[in-house]
Amino acid sequence: MGSRGSRPRGGKLPTLEEVAARAGVGRGTASRVINGSPRVSAPTRAAVEAAVAELGYVPNRAARALAANRADVIALVVPEPEARFFAEPYFSDIVRGIGAALSDSGMQLLLTFAGGARERRRLAQYLAAHRADGALLVSVRADDPLPELLTRLGIPTVISGPRSASEPLPAVDSDNTEGARTAVAHLLSRGRRNIATITGRLEVYGAACRLDGYRQALAEAGHAPDERLTAVADFTEEGGRRAMSELLSRRPDLDAVFAASDVMAAGARQTLRAAGRRIPDDVALTGFDDSAIARHMDPPLTSVRQPIEEMGRAMTRVVLSEIAGRSAVPVAVAGSGKRVPRQIVLPTELVVRASS
Repeated sequence: MGSRGSRPRGGKLPTLEEVAARAGVGRGTASRVINGSPRVSAPTRAAVEAAVAELGYVPNRAARALAANRADVIALVVPEPEARFFAEPYFSDIVRGIGAALSDSGMQLLLTFAGGARERRRLAQYLAAHRADGALLVSVRADDPLPELLTRLGIPTVISGPRSASEPLPAVDSDNTEGARTAVAHLLSRGRRNIATITGRLEVYGAACRLDGYRQALAEAGHAPDERLTAVADFTEEGGRRAMSELLSRRPDLDAVFAASDVMAAGARQTLRAAGRRIPDDVALTGFDDSAIARHMDPPLTSVRQPIEEMGRAMTRVVLSEIAGRSAVPVAVAGSGKRVPRQIVLPTELVVRASS
């Protein structure tokens, strides 16, 4: 004899019809509740959810996705080598935010690397087969063909950081310009006058914005620009080391450095120490990201905190909103009922530590 809440005889999984019967509603109503439709009254929703819990009903995700012409998958596309992805804290933080935002959506996350032409072709074939409902792009260069590729395929796409000031795709970013301006203004307030910067690749819009912020702060303080105090790197530790060597050879009298990432600041610190420069006594040093690297450096690194996890969450909310806007089938979006903006810029904060 089966008891209330037990599975049917024979060990068979409960069906949607059994859920509907237990809740005292029609099959269509039960389906709407399970699929997250808002067109159901609160008492009805409660009855269906109770029946689901009592019976242990598990929706057939594959059948639902097929019927709705959906894959229930969001692709995280990274046009970078795998080694860099796993080495830099930025990527792990943004994935953490994406995962948190997807947790209640019913969507799965697919991580894929597309740094070369072969990988892009493979990705295009995969997505052309409707195996993902949307895509999140991180670390996109201005000339990267991936955004246009995804647009041609009709895949709702959100990028972390616009490629330009006139970015047509939905994008989420931190306020790179103001973050850099604040960091350099801080160095100026400490009496530093020959302030250098190590930039990221300038074809990355965010790196160009951080360079703009550096220049703005100097201009506001009445300092004439000196290109000898700017060195371009690539957001890597080795790049930071090389750029710092260039700066010391050009301007040995420099007394501060704004590095456009904590990873590059770590490389710069190694070069400064090898050259016998004390931090911050001889050269003050600041970074950008406020990653774990900043907290664990010796001395601890002053850095611009950008809300990377929140950027991941915001990107996910935007792409889910884009998918919902194209689909007749409801998609769970945190904070639903409010329009999700397509261009989001999140504030930064300077965290002052001993390096400056």
